[in-house]
Amino acid sequence: MRETVRICLPRVMQIGGDSIKEIGAVLKAVGSVKKPLIVTDKRMVEIGIAGRAQQLLLAAGYSSGIFDEVLPDPTDTVVLEGIDILIAGGYDCVIGIGGGSSIDAAKAIAVMSRYSRNILDYRPPTEFFDSGLPMVAIPTTAGTGSEVTHHTVLIHEASGEKISIRGEAFVPTAAIIDYKLTMSKPKRLIADNAIDTLTHAIEAYVSKKRTLLSDRMALDTMRLVGENLERAYENPKDEEARAALMLAATFGGIAFSNASINLVHAMSRPMGSIFNVPHGMCNAMLLSEVTKFSVDAAKDRYADCARAIGFAEKSDDDEIAISKLLGGLDRYNKVLEVPSVKSFGINIQQYHEVADRMASEALSSGAPNNNPRIPNKEEIIAIYKAVVCE
Repeated sequence: MRETVRICLPRVMQIGGDSIKEIGAVLKAVGSVKKPLIVTDKRMVEIGIAGRAQQLLLAAGYSSGIFDEVLPDPTDTVVLEGIDILIAGGYDCVIGIGGGSSIDAAKAIAVMSRYSRNILDYRPPTEFFDSGLPMVAIPTTAGTGSEVTHHTVLIHEASGEKISIRGEAFVPTAAIIDYKLTMSKPKRLIADNAIDTLTHAIEAYVSKKRTLLSDRMALDTMRLVGENLERAYENPKDEEARAALMLAATFGGIAFSNASINLVHAMSRPMGSIFNVPHGMCNAMLLSEVTKFSVDAAKDRYADCARAIGFAEKSDDDEIAISKLLGGLDRYNKVLEVPSVKSFGINIQQYHEVADRMASEALSSGAPNNNPRIPNKEEIIAIYKAVVCE
């Protein structure tokens, strides 16, 4: 654990059901903002969430525009289009509304509109700290934690590589965390997002960059997911469970943003970008196998995870707790109907052909170096192969 730490969080967080109604007050708290640009996707426009935000802004005295071209796994090209809209319209603030893709695109637009527009200039291990435009994050899914992190994930369209650009510049100025905005999401998304949240927490807790703050956030995240994931999956209308998963997503974002992700995310990004696997589902495919690979290097930490999630009893010794953790993660995949690589429909021959490339991209991200057990390329390839038919 690091002796000194630097904690990055949004300046303002409005949390709770219907907190989107406070969007005007949040903007006033942000500072001298006159004309925000809403960055979102067409689905948020179709179901009226983007329009509702505009109406609330107008009632608070703010005119706004909408850029709704964000797609899942946004590219640097989409960000550049958004920057053109922002500059042409004279907007001085960015509001990201939607899942992690919309919020990540909004964060990138807020920063890259003022500095370099070449995503490769922000590629790890580079970290960027100079302030961009004020940015407000309003998540409508409970998973990525992007509303509180200093990470922004984009695909470099020319190469197809998924790049996690990072640094304090990408921490939102403010976040509005309203679980009611997630209530229309289907069971598949509830499961995938919650496993993404759980992965954030486990990786933060075992990370070599962990902190006292990230430990606390990670343990609470695991507890909230363990108590509420299956409840929400079985009954998506359970508001108490959905509110808890939304809070868990934010806690998990705080945890990994201040401790770092590890091997699961490093492997998930190239796999997701090449085969169009949703991010949370990709993490779910990999989490159990990566845990099996890593567990001997941090037995006490993984045992704590098992107890926090509720897989193990407090009285269980570490070996029993670890066994229950591995069993519990495998059970989650069955109960939540997480597909294997093969059952998802990925061409297995192509998958094996690009395994070397995926492993290289995973290693180049730097995240595996934070894992309790640091893998080499051959070991990463072996993990990719292990999840083909599980």
